[in-house]
Amino acid sequence: MALLADLFQQKKNILSIYFTAGIPNLNDTTSILNSLEKSGVNLIELGMPYSDPLADGPVIQKSSDVALKNGMSIEILFKQLKQFREENNSYSIPIILMGYLNPVLQFGVEKFCMTAKSLGIDAVIIPDLTPEVFEKEFQETFRKAGIVNIFLITPQTTEARIRKIDSLSKLFIYVVSSAGVTGTQANDDFKEKYFARLQSMKLKNPLLIGFGISTRKDFSLACKYAQGAIIGSAYIRQLEGAKGIEEITPQFINSILHESK
Repeated sequence: MALLADLFQQKKNILSIYFTAGIPNLNDTTSILNSLEKSGVNLIELGMPYSDPLADGPVIQKSSDVALKNGMSIEILFKQLKQFREENNSYSIPIILMGYLNPVLQFGVEKFCMTAKSLGIDAVIIPDLTPEVFEKEFQETFRKAGIVNIFLITPQTTEARIRKIDSLSKLFIYVVSSAGVTGTQANDDFKEKYFARLQSMKLKNPLLIGFGISTRKDFSLACKYAQGAIIGSAYIRQLEGAKGIEEITPQFINSILHESK
């Protein structure tokens, strides 16, 4: 937990990158993690592929299909993370797991939380786990394992519900920037009004903005109103290209963090 807590206490303009485990190839997870660390990313959201990812747009849906066809599963991902931790003792970027509730239920919630914690995972994002179900059925299991559940809010989330989520949350709240699925864009005027409304609420938890963040301009706008932003679909598109992971990752991250010359 210390890595994540320190990150949000000390760092502004946090860049979080999402990618689906098991793409482009089953065993590329370690290479991508190492490449992202070397490229200056602050936080990584590692996607657990699922056959029915309702909140995800076509790019991430396709990546889930590819990963599942490659043979990725929670069991295999945990084996990869175990090997990765054993080979990278000095790795210092926090890793969050992101996925859907059904595979976690099939794996076993307590087993999932305890295994994730043993591999250095301190938080998860499960978009279809509502605050009500979490509080009633899973909060104590997560607490005992030392795993934080990150909640999402959208432009349609009421102020009362946002404050309820804020009271349940630790570390940060995931702000969905538009009403659509991942990879979709809302216009800047709409987003600025929405972000400004959230900022004016003075929530106790910091915010990270995701969905539709794909350029330095998007990242800069998000950082104006939140502690950072999350990029997923745009990076996955890069991984689908012909260039290798070690080449494309620093180029893409540099384009987000630095002005082009």
